[in-house]
Amino acid sequence: MLLFVIYFTAVVFLLYALMLLYYRYGWSKTTGIGSTNQPPAASLPRISVIIPARNEAEHLPGLLKALVAQTYPPESFEIIVVDDHSTDGTATIVHNFYELYGSKYQIKLISLKDHLGGTSINSYKKKAIETAIGLCSGSLLVNTDADCTMGPQWLETIASCYALEQPEMIVMPVNISPAKRLIEIFQSLDFMTLQGITGAAVEQNLHSMCNGANLAYTRKSFEAVEGFRGVDHIASGDDMLLMHKIKKAFPRKIRYLRDERIIVQTKPVSTLRAFFQQRIRWASKSGQYQDRTLMPVLGLVYLFNLLLLSLGIYSLFDCRPIMIAGCAISACTAFLWLLLFKTIIELFFLWPVAGFFHRLKRLIWFPFLQPLHILYTVIAGFLGKAGRYQWKDRTVK
Repeated sequence: MLLFVIYFTAVVFLLYALMLLYYRYGWSKTTGIGSTNQPPAASLPRISVIIPARNEAEHLPGLLKALVAQTYPPESFEIIVVDDHSTDGTATIVHNFYELYGSKYQIKLISLKDHLGGTSINSYKKKAIETAIGLCSGSLLVNTDADCTMGPQWLETIASCYALEQPEMIVMPVNISPAKRLIEIFQSLDFMTLQGITGAAVEQNLHSMCNGANLAYTRKSFEAVEGFRGVDHIASGDDMLLMHKIKKAFPRKIRYLRDERIIVQTKPVSTLRAFFQQRIRWASKSGQYQDRTLMPVLGLVYLFNLLLLSLGIYSLFDCRPIMIAGCAISACTAFLWLLLFKTIIELFFLWPVAGFFHRLKRLIWFPFLQPLHILYTVIAGFLGKAGRYQWKDRTVK
């Protein structure tokens, strides 16, 4: 039995390694638009920046300051904050910014409560975005989260990409802000890996992968696919589930924009429990993916980590060697070699991604955090299908 597990894990690892090599190739092909490649001003779109917010009084000032510092003409974009039943000063923050900047910038506050009529729903974030789109005036819709910040050329660069290439959706990079605590460093590395896979997958026209903290799509495409209809019962997935619908309706009209000027910075969660809640939420929507190219990848990643974890646990109780091709190899030895190979191939993939995000020094932590990565992948993947999670003070099954 042990011999079969070792052989099977090795075969799965080879498939995993080939997949990461392909992703690295895909990442190498991602591009920006170039600072000198600028479209005529008349071709630039009107933009609606949509921000769902629930109890974000602490974070909103940083985001709103970044938005009113944009180099994009103020008359060409609007800022829409949708207050999702906040019990803190979220609405007050928006009102204060309107009083300060309302004469120059178009800042709107929408109360989601006023548009639900007391109805209880499962996906408040999707409803917040949908409500904002119904009331906005932009032809290009740019989504971000309330706890994010970005550089001053964010909207200008997005608008230039749209004017030059006319994509229906623009997927863009997100980076976790500088972290000091171990759990925050781990999040940063894990998130950076996901960002690299996202860029490679979109560039190669493979999977529907994106992050709602930095995502743009046309109003035309949103309306053409009937928005979130059909996936509005799922609490999460306002980004990837919508992306799949747009990809299906508009093949090869999705662009990954690798440009430092549009990197959105988001904050890490501060506790291990909050981290698992977040990852369980992400995993929970996997059963709803209709992208047939994504499910085998998720299955391969989960299977490899599950096999590796099982081999590691087995080696704690029985490390007697067995003969493989004339060599005496124990479960412990096999586990350590596979762990080493996993670390090497993942670092090979992650190196250029970390370079883009200016996080190469952080890779020194990568080998030491491998056990946590294996454990969380298995646990979050299982609980994402079988458990509950907390999101914005709400319990979701």
